[in-house]
Amino acid sequence: MRTVYLGTSEFAAAVLRTLARSDHRPALVVTRPDRPRGRGRRLAAPPVAEAARELEIDLLQPEQVNDEPTRARIAAAAPEAVCVCAFGALIKEPLLSDFEMLNVHPSLLPRWRGAAPIERAIMAGDERTGVSIMRLTAGLDSGPVCDQVEVAIEPEDTYGTLAHRLEALGGELLVSALDRRPACAEQDEAGVTYAEKLTSDERLLDPSAPASELARRVRALTPHIGAALLLADGTRLGVWEARPVPGDDPASGDGSASADHPAHGALSFDGPLPRWGCADGALELVTVQPPGKRPMPGADYLRGHRS
Repeated sequence: MRTVYLGTSEFAAAVLRTLARSDHRPALVVTRPDRPRGRGRRLAAPPVAEAARELEIDLLQPEQVNDEPTRARIAAAAPEAVCVCAFGALIKEPLLSDFEMLNVHPSLLPRWRGAAPIERAIMAGDERTGVSIMRLTAGLDSGPVCDQVEVAIEPEDTYGTLAHRLEALGGELLVSALDRRPACAEQDEAGVTYAEKLTSDERLLDPSAPASELARRVRALTPHIGAALLLADGTRLGVWEARPVPGDDPASGDGSASADHPAHGALSFDGPLPRWGCADGALELVTVQPPGKRPMPGADYLRGHRS
């Protein structure tokens, strides 16, 4: 089947590579313009643009995907279907109705519609997630679902490990949907939840939250964003891996602060790894990143404070 592909992110680039190996190799890839990235704010291409160049597929990076020149360029590719994955911009009419559009979404729709479904599933403590293939409509991830596969969220899964499994599954499921053309069914609105876009404030860990919740947040933000905790001097310590250490809450009257369970927001360096006090115990810091430094094992950070 002749296709056009719209996508931007690393996840979308992985799906594109699978699609390009199939009988539905895109005739055209559309992605976002190059943007400044990183600390140096150097102009960089989106991951999908880099993948399209590697695959030697015709590439288009318009400022506006819905404008007439872009619509004409897509039409010239004569797609039987337009495949969409993590494009990152709203697709509007009349483009939306010009072609059949199949969207790859990494959640079990209608759960976790929106921008950050993988992160929100981990943060919520969901035991399962998956990939859905849906027809794109004007609503936010609200179109009828054509195919869906579940996967388990493992206890140690980070965004990186889970996204890796889901992107492989997403590519395979998209190819399968194009092969089989399964019927689509409307979503059950009663089961809708929304995966809101992550904010910079959500990186900062809150010591009044339970240790298990904080550990899930660290996993959900690793390795692409990163969590952090606020130190006594006002600087932030990056946290890339952490384990919950349950126990009595020192602030509740049921226990007292100790090396194993420091007071809220306090660091203890008395054990094999640093521990940070929170609502129902502590967060053991396995991998951290001090201000201005590279990530390091928590044990190395601890030794630096003991010496």
